[in-house]
Amino acid sequence: MSDFLTTYELTRGRFDDAVSKLNHAQLNYRLTADSLTTAEMALHVAGVEIWFAAQLHGQELSGEDKKLADCATEGSINESPFPYTVDEMTPEVVAAGLARGRAAAMSVFESSNPEIRTKSLKSALGPMINGEGAMVRLAAHPFYHQGQIHMITSSSEYPK
Repeated sequence: MSDFLTTYELTRGRFDDAVSKLNHAQLNYRLTADSLTTAEMALHVAGVEIWFAAQLHGQELSGEDKKLADCATEGSINESPFPYTVDEMTPEVVAAGLARGRAAAMSVFESSNPEIRTKSLKSALGPMINGEGAMVRLAAHPFYHQGQIHMITSSSEYPK
């Protein structure tokens, strides 16, 4: 699956770099009332990775993985409350979530099962997609949110 892995490693690495240096106030700064914070984006990215991997591997989620997977849609795609509170979204919790998400995504990209590319799963935005479509999304998704983080951190009101 290395055709997607190279892009994922680049985009996810740059995303991780943008997030890893931030403190609690910076992670939880909200640019506008209806935008995600960087912490929410990070847990959303990890949540999509965990949710897609679970669907592609036919796994049921529970505990912290289920809570992270809920970040794929809850409070980010829909109007439900985000699964984590501001107090919970510390640099350590965000880093741990990103590590769990990366491991889940890597399990997809490094899978030797050719059926993963054709397996059907539900995307975070709602439509059904196949495994190859999921890999495209997993590879591009961090880069999309990295651009948003740049906009947030460029704000004149951003905590320094």
